[in-house]
Amino acid sequence: MYRLLFSLVITRIPAETVHHLILRALRGVQAVPGAAPLLRRLLAPRDPALAVHALGLDFPSPLGLAAGFDKDAVAYEALGAFGFGHVEIGTVTGRPQPGNPRPRLFRLAPDRAIINRMGFNNEGSEAAARRLRERRAGTIVGVNIGKTKAVPEASAAADYVASAERLAPHADYLVVNVSSPNTPGLRDLQAVEHLRPLLAAVREAADRASARRVPLLVKIAPDLADDDVDAVADLALDLGLDGIIATNTTISRDALLSPPALMKETGGLSGAPLKERSLDVLRRLRARTGGRLALVSVGGVETADDVWERVRAGATLVQGYTGMIYGGPLWAHRVNRALSRRLRASAFRTLDEARR
Repeated sequence: MYRLLFSLVITRIPAETVHHLILRALRGVQAVPGAAPLLRRLLAPRDPALAVHALGLDFPSPLGLAAGFDKDAVAYEALGAFGFGHVEIGTVTGRPQPGNPRPRLFRLAPDRAIINRMGFNNEGSEAAARRLRERRAGTIVGVNIGKTKAVPEASAAADYVASAERLAPHADYLVVNVSSPNTPGLRDLQAVEHLRPLLAAVREAADRASARRVPLLVKIAPDLADDDVDAVADLALDLGLDGIIATNTTISRDALLSPPALMKETGGLSGAPLKERSLDVLRRLRARTGGRLALVSVGGVETADDVWERVRAGATLVQGYTGMIYGGPLWAHRVNRALSRRLRASAFRTLDEARR
């Protein structure tokens, strides 16, 4: 039914318009007393064998929603109720910003992919912190922070620190995003000589701001050379980070089936075309870190088999975004059910056993 709706109706509406309509509907669900808890009872993962203990937290399922969908922390409870084991909000910046000019979001349906050049459009870390203060027990919420576009690279650390101080007390974990292709100069911060002082400053800020130790992760691009992936892994271990999220969107346009006009759109590509590179980076990180870090795999995740493959390759958690766009609102619920069957048909009792 959703596939028919998608092909006949949704594809005729601009992608960003659809995105805002969905967010409005999710906010409506949250506003109706009892609606989100009812959905959670119907759709949340129930199989205890899918539970994952990571980052000091108990996740009901390894499958979470990647950053980029709920940028301003307005719908995370409803999204969690639809079956996601965690929701990562953001990317949030130190200052509010409108992002890049429209159009800036494009569907590549033949490739089951999306190109976005949103440019970290969000209301800023103060607004996100204000909303997160009202959190109730339920959905695990990670907060992804990035650099305000107007802030020069020399002041980037201070911008990240401001967001970390505001958001650490309300986040289940924090992610430093230095890998979006849509903020000029941002990916330069992935170089170890820039990344080390930045991550150290954010770690110190989070510790100052929160009475508990908030897990800290870094999100990297699929376009990093293998040696640079290794360097980031070594740095994460050296600094005592809690994990790495791999990977963000790509600037590559290799082997796409969509019309050339779409392929020429600038921005980050997400979805099925990232599958192989994301998996390669995950395997490299696993070999380099030897299980000493939590690894969150994202990029081209569409099915329960994809999640299973990532877990077997060493992923602690798995995230999706484009898979939900093409799979519909019940996507996470269906993946969790199929993953439960996949696990029970295997030689393993839990996902932790499958990962070893």
